Amino acid sequence: MSSDSEMAIFGEAAPYLRKSEKERIEAQNKPFDAKTSVFVVHPKESFVKGTITSRESGKVTVKTEGGEIYSMNPPKYDKIEDMAMMTHLH
Repeated sequence: MSSDSEMAIFGEAAPYLRKSEKERIEAQNKPFDAKTSVFVVHPKESFVKGTITSRESGKVTVKTEGGEIYSMNPPKYDKIEDMAMMTHLH
């Protein structure tokens, strides 16, 4: 993995290509529950983050706007270079 100083060659685009070291550490320490964190299909935004609040008799309640549900990757995978390391690919 490249350091923040190596990303300087990308100039203004660098923040969009990779999180800073500080942001990566914060993401790794952020609480994450793979069983309740999901993406929900959204008609305008494509996908929005959601949290499952309940599961009963085949029905799932998610705290956000409705739609199909897809599992979400932990924050530490945001802007990861090797997608093979990701748990979920959609």
